[in-house]
Amino acid sequence: MRVKKYNAPTMAEAMEKVRDELGRDAVILHSKKVEKGGLLGFFTKKSMEVVAAVDPETPVTETQVKKKALKKVPQKSNREQEVMRQELRELKSLTSANSSGPRTVLSGGPEKAEERLFELEIEEPLRSEILHALLKRWYREEEPEESSLDSWLEEEIQKRIPETPDLSGRKFINVFGPTGVGKTTTLAKIAAKAVVQEGKKVGFITTDTFRIAAIEQLKTYADILDVPVKVAYSMEDFEAAKAAYEDFDLVLIDSAGRNFRNPLYVEQLKELIDLENEVENYLVLSVTSKYRDMKKIIEQFELIRVDAFVFTKFDETETSGVVLNAVNEYQIPVRYITVGQNVPDDIRPADRAEVAALITGRKSVQ
Repeated sequence: MRVKKYNAPTMAEAMEKVRDELGRDAVILHSKKVEKGGLLGFFTKKSMEVVAAVDPETPVTETQVKKKALKKVPQKSNREQEVMRQELRELKSLTSANSSGPRTVLSGGPEKAEERLFELEIEEPLRSEILHALLKRWYREEEPEESSLDSWLEEEIQKRIPETPDLSGRKFINVFGPTGVGKTTTLAKIAAKAVVQEGKKVGFITTDTFRIAAIEQLKTYADILDVPVKVAYSMEDFEAAKAAYEDFDLVLIDSAGRNFRNPLYVEQLKELIDLENEVENYLVLSVTSKYRDMKKIIEQFELIRVDAFVFTKFDETETSGVVLNAVNEYQIPVRYITVGQNVPDDIRPADRAEVAALITGRKSVQ
């Protein structure tokens, strides 16, 4: 296996060098942007660095024949060829850690897995980590099949989804999140399952007094389910509502997302509720969000412990890699996913296998 490094001002020029010298059957193993020269960080020259390889058994092109003038290349021994093949395998497992640079191109089955990771919008370095694991598995197989890569990819994704702990003994569920993610609807779905399927005595408390529409929407759901709802405009109101629900099985709290940016509000809430033992805190996020925006949302709620994510709107997107990005980076499990607007049908307890299947697209939300 012949391996060579090239430098050129652009990727197109680098590829032209590769084709001219190694032929069209060459494989790009690694590529990245590099900067050279300059003074104090200024006037640097940018170029592309490309590592390419070609199998010695690959027939040379007409261009190569002309350039090499039919120069005879001595044959390598079987042992040398095997060593070079092993070196290529190791080189193929290297992927660029620079997310701003061009992506690595791999030949054969792994190329499809790499393309799929890009389609899913998996972030670096997680994308490289998963691809590295797939490549190791690919080259361990004597006769790997491309059809196996789909299931391998799903397994690697599932490994990176944290297990959801059992918090079923907690009485209060505190649901919070930004406007527009379906927070109130999600709360109604949880309540409907508890009332209809589990026969629990359920009550609502809402502190989301910034949006009148949210209060009216929650009251509508409460009337349908025949459960009470208390509106807390102050901490005194919240304490009174908590006392009124003393004999209830489950109390669902619809919290105003804006409040959790205020340290004073969080401290006051901690005085009323034992956040460590009494409450499950769910942060509701939409799968349709860009991951950069999702990270900002998560950071806005960093003053309160997040026990689990609830991801909504799986039915409104074809790419849900943001879910894996979030749970892997913050190591927070998924409690529920929602796949539509119907109450209570379109909410599901999060199963790691199902979430992984939804992320890869193997399983439909329907």
